[in-house]
Amino acid sequence: MIGGVWTASDLGFYFLLPALGQASSYIDSPVATGLYYVFWSGVAVIAFWPQYASWPRYARWATFENRLTSIAVWSLAFIAAVVFAAYVLPLLPPFDVREGRTPPELPLATPWYFLPKSVEILFQQLLVVALVLTLAAKRHSLQRISAYCAILFGTAHLLLAFGDVPWGYVIRFAVLAAIFGTGFPYLILRVPNGFAYSYVLHWTYYATTVLMARMLGPGGLFDFVRQLFGTS
Repeated sequence: MIGGVWTASDLGFYFLLPALGQASSYIDSPVATGLYYVFWSGVAVIAFWPQYASWPRYARWATFENRLTSIAVWSLAFIAAVVFAAYVLPLLPPFDVREGRTPPELPLATPWYFLPKSVEILFQQLLVVALVLTLAAKRHSLQRISAYCAILFGTAHLLLAFGDVPWGYVIRFAVLAAIFGTGFPYLILRVPNGFAYSYVLHWTYYATTVLMARMLGPGGLFDFVRQLFGTS
């Protein structure tokens, strides 16, 4: 069911939004895409959240043990995200698009890109939590839960192929998603405020990818420095 919800959301992004006159794009249709994933976040909560109430005592889900600390984590994460998207990102050099190539949206991200992306990450994290707590309630070991989470998270990212991006990009994202998926269960089950840290880690990956593409890619700051000093 979790995989079905994830697949339906991705197919809707690539096919339903264009049918409604909206681009399947975080950059060109940020508000429509953000609202779309707000809807799916609601679906995830409705489909899975009622079962959570009786699970923490079995799954040892460490949530909000210290609410003041939780508020601090949330506030700092929110401020950091806003600062990066609104102030750091516009200062980065533009990504140099080579002729004849169609790059994915992420290196071209604008500040508005991170509005729908933040909501989508929340939706995906809700599905990850549902999977992790379901398996924990069934007394599976942390290692097995991590393996299942890696499989779901990695496989789901193969749906990026519908976005008309190079297969190399799809495979790279799927592999990295699987790696991240192995770590999410530990954070969610064993670390206080682990859901928040899992979300922040997920969000930080996208910010770091944009930063590296703009700094290290063709036409980036490091490329400019190399040209300035005549190095190859």
